Amino acid sequence: MHKDHLTDIVNNATCLYNEAEVEDALEKMAKAISEDLADKNPVFLCVVIGGIITMGRLLPKIEFPLQLDYIHVSRYGDKADGSNLDWKAKPSCDLNGRNVVIVDDVLDGGMTLRAIKQFCEDANCNEVYTAVLADKPSGRHSDGVQKPDYSGLTLGDHWVIGSGMDYKGYLRNLNGIYALSPETIKKFYSS
Repeated sequence: MHKDHLTDIVNNATCLYNEAEVEDALEKMAKAISEDLADKNPVFLCVVIGGIITMGRLLPKIEFPLQLDYIHVSRYGDKADGSNLDWKAKPSCDLNGRNVVIVDDVLDGGMTLRAIKQFCEDANCNEVYTAVLADKPSGRHSDGVQKPDYSGLTLGDHWVIGSGMDYKGYLRNLNGIYALSPETIKKFYSS
């Protein structure tokens, strides 16, 4: 993808949450997680790829010992939608009897998070919690996770980029959260 095209996408996007608002939301999430789970020896399970940014910004705000692992499951790839899960990597640590916090960037349809949560339950986890930076309730599937245990921000019906969320695999590294313009979305579906 050409750099000028990506620059145009960012320039035409609308900032929904700036960097300070994202950091404030992560602080509040960390505080709530700490209050609930500090004595539960949790393993934090990062959902790769989008959850990397959220996890990297959230964990330094949590001040109790924890273990970190990851799971790589994709439903979308570089597409706007998808129905099949692609299990690319499973956690290496033993989840049996553990309290698990699944961390991702956004909860929209909820189907991928539901599948990951089911994977953890099938591994005999003690309790499974979900933590997402952004909750997008308008996109929820009836069979998906309906409400995260921890969330920082609420999104309307927007296609968003930044803070882990991407456009064709790009722009996850923007510090805020931005809504794509209708023109960008139209071009995405026509390409």
